[in-house]
Amino acid sequence: MSRFQHAIVIGSGMAGLLAGRVLANHFEQVTIVERDRFPDAPQPRNGMPQSRHLHVLLMRGQLILEALFPGLRDQLIQAGAVSLNPSGDVALFSAFGWLPRYESNLVQISMSRDLLDWTIRQRLEQVENVQFLPESQVTGLIATKDGQGIAGVKIQDQSLYADWIVDASGQTSKTPQWLKALGYEPPAEMFVNAFIGYSSRIYRLPAGVRADWKGIFIACSPQGATRGGILFPIEGDRWSVGLSGAERDYPPTTEAEFLKFAKTLVSPEIYEAIKEAEPLTPIYGFRKTENRLRRYEKMQHQPENFVVLGHAACTFNPIYGQGMTVAALSAQTLDRCFTQHRSSSLKGLARKIQKEVAKVQNQPWTFAINQDYRYSSAEGLKSQGLNRLLDLYFDHLGQLMTQKKEIYQAFLEVMHMLKPASSLFQPGIAIQVLGQALRSTAARETNKKETIEPSTVSNNA
Repeated sequence: MSRFQHAIVIGSGMAGLLAGRVLANHFEQVTIVERDRFPDAPQPRNGMPQSRHLHVLLMRGQLILEALFPGLRDQLIQAGAVSLNPSGDVALFSAFGWLPRYESNLVQISMSRDLLDWTIRQRLEQVENVQFLPESQVTGLIATKDGQGIAGVKIQDQSLYADWIVDASGQTSKTPQWLKALGYEPPAEMFVNAFIGYSSRIYRLPAGVRADWKGIFIACSPQGATRGGILFPIEGDRWSVGLSGAERDYPPTTEAEFLKFAKTLVSPEIYEAIKEAEPLTPIYGFRKTENRLRRYEKMQHQPENFVVLGHAACTFNPIYGQGMTVAALSAQTLDRCFTQHRSSSLKGLARKIQKEVAKVQNQPWTFAINQDYRYSSAEGLKSQGLNRLLDLYFDHLGQLMTQKKEIYQAFLEVMHMLKPASSLFQPGIAIQVLGQALRSTAARETNKKETIEPSTVSNNA
């Protein structure tokens, strides 16, 4: 029997859906409030314009979703999602060159965000104590009588009360303003914006296509080319194709210019694949890629019975594909904290959960900003001291990955959040990184000598 009566979740994106699922374990009733009307099939909706672009579900996120919704992976595969091995089926060009191709124990699935959200929503609608309240706009929060917590939400001209409220309304969250209206000091914020944009469209998979890959990823990076692209298979025998550009070099959304941009990438693979392929959608652009962290866990006076999850708390540059997996990890954390909470009172639990969620966000946040603030046009937080040393370490690690599949495998396990970033500093890897650094330094010195010596001879003549 559930110990608590009613929970409200604001928003039905990935963070909201998964929060609703785990709260159903602990509350008699869970209400998910969504401003949009839900489509009757896997289709885009107004509140999720980014769903028109490719979303990557990392391995850790996939495992958590499968635990929350047993059989989900098979259900998605039956709907057309594509199983692929990220090291064997995906050709990846990094800032330092092509990465090794080999079969590994990592298997992920690729599908549209619309299919994933629709399937999870259908599963969640089967949970008896979860109800959806679509086409309902939350306009504010309601304080408890003692002013120490949140007792409910305002929906247009109505009030909905609950024992627990989660804001999972995404990067457009109004919680800072709502809290300020109730007398709370809004959370401190930090951001990094490298002005990366991308444009995407879906193509029909050409009949009889011959390629030794299922997907291609040409990474844009501050160390190499600032233009990149991605091509991944999705359900319906289609390709989801995205082009990206950093430092305000935004890819176009017109037919001819889109192909021209693809042709300028450091490898012609994506251009060659799509130049004769049949487009199935218009080209959609997306520019809101800044990283933004709201430090709710640092608030001096944090309201009781209220937590903020997902992009409402921490937004990552979507190009790194971390958002859905962080949402899954946050839901897992929410579930664990409620399970461990033995008291019949909820007092103090919100602060604990917000702190635990902040720990979940730390590694992906660090990865994203450590890349983005290296671009020359980046605004916001700047690289300092130790971070610069870490940048050098990962540059040498990146060079090693092009040569040694075991190093690439270790990196993939971290990227898929199966292992902590600290595993990349274990002695066996750190020694090889040091060796690569020494070789790179020696090569630079040799190049300097070869450049200087001819001019020295000329000056002496």
